[in-house]
Amino acid sequence: MFGPRRVLAGCAAALALAAGLAVAPAPAGAVSVSEALAGPHLYAGGGVLGFGAPQVAPPLTLPLDSVVVGMAANPVAPATDEGYWLASADGGVYAQGNAGFYGSLGALRLEGPVVAMAATPDGRGYWLAALDGGVFAFGDAGFYGSMGAVPLNQPIVGMASTPDGKGYWLVASDGGVFAFGDAPFLGSMGGTQLVSAVTGMAPTRGGLGYWLVAGDGGIFTFGDAPFRGSIGGTVLNDPVVGMAAMPDDGGYYMVATDGGLFTFGDAVFRGALGGGFGGNPRNVPPIAAMALTQGGSGYWMLDPDGFNYSLANPPDPTPSPLASAIVATAASQVNADPSAGYFCNPYGPCEAWCALFATWVWERAGVPIPSYAFTGSIYSWAQSDTGVLAPSASPSPGDAVLYGTGPWSTASSVHVGLVVQVWPDGAIVTVEGDAGPAATGSLAVIINGPYLPSHSSSYNGVPIYGFAQP
Repeated sequence: MFGPRRVLAGCAAALALAAGLAVAPAPAGAVSVSEALAGPHLYAGGGVLGFGAPQVAPPLTLPLDSVVVGMAANPVAPATDEGYWLASADGGVYAQGNAGFYGSLGALRLEGPVVAMAATPDGRGYWLAALDGGVFAFGDAGFYGSMGAVPLNQPIVGMASTPDGKGYWLVASDGGVFAFGDAPFLGSMGGTQLVSAVTGMAPTRGGLGYWLVAGDGGIFTFGDAPFRGSIGGTVLNDPVVGMAAMPDDGGYYMVATDGGLFTFGDAVFRGALGGGFGGNPRNVPPIAAMALTQGGSGYWMLDPDGFNYSLANPPDPTPSPLASAIVATAASQVNADPSAGYFCNPYGPCEAWCALFATWVWERAGVPIPSYAFTGSIYSWAQSDTGVLAPSASPSPGDAVLYGTGPWSTASSVHVGLVVQVWPDGAIVTVEGDAGPAATGSLAVIINGPYLPSHSSSYNGVPIYGFAQP
């Protein structure tokens, strides 16, 4: 019932050298390149953060083949023995606490990535939903249909079960709702021009209504779902990525990428990531979802960047040593603000550093590219030396994804990331420097996606103008 949506930041906010502004010198304690390569490079918290004293399972330590994208609580767990499931983009399922394992898709090669999951009401099964609307059922979860063979206007971002487990809803980023089994269709926002893309949904306890939440904190109610308030129209630090409803329908929560939490109705605030993890404003884990404990006495937040990844599934059909080196080097750097000081970083001077990061990774992997501070310079270098691809083309792992409208200026070429996974349906996962939900000047290296490049405007807030090949 939520979608893994991230936010780009940083490089467009303050390209200080291009703007002719002075930048602070690197601090004496700046992280060296050798220190930057020495692990571990993981966000603190182990991937799942608990609030209101819920039980949190020990962190998953083995490298995961794909990014964790969804979470569902065991709906019948007692307060003394809680549990939840985690789902990764390749369909892997990780049962934590007293949640039972009923199967996964982790050994299969999927056409498109999984983006959401939902549990059956008795906790003895679960569904996975893919970006293209495919649905996969496990345990006592029944298969009641999917959108897998139907062209969608926008990708699926969330899923929810009916109270008896004999049906489910899917929701797309344009607010389109698709009902299966005994799930009633009660309306949608499909066909309506939205200020911000829908990122998740939650059902009412009787299954005769549901809420949709948008990235700007707007709430849309259908059926018997009561409106308890929203933050639509409010300027947010980071977009809302998911929601959860109280068991009595009396309120709901919204969670933002920076771990900010918003409560409405009888939803009780039990803590958030305001001020950063452990109160450190330089360490702001990018949150992708939340889930309530049984009875609503607490909640978990999902931090996908808190896991260790091999990024091995889906496999590159034609892996090259260069691509493998770029992916491994980029993934090794995923972490909170890597160096103290305004815009300071281990990849170059204290200035906006998404391009510095990308060219540093390429250079460490063996690409003979200079260190560039301007994202458009990467496009120009590749155009002369290696090759560039149109935004409609299919990139390969190791390619640089260039955000904006063109390479001409800092206003048109605003950000860059490195492709680390490509799915058969064209969805990509990237690793990006000087990005994430922290404050400008204290940004991080994050994992972004999976998302379709053609939908980057709604997912990332900015389009893609090309891919540069290493």
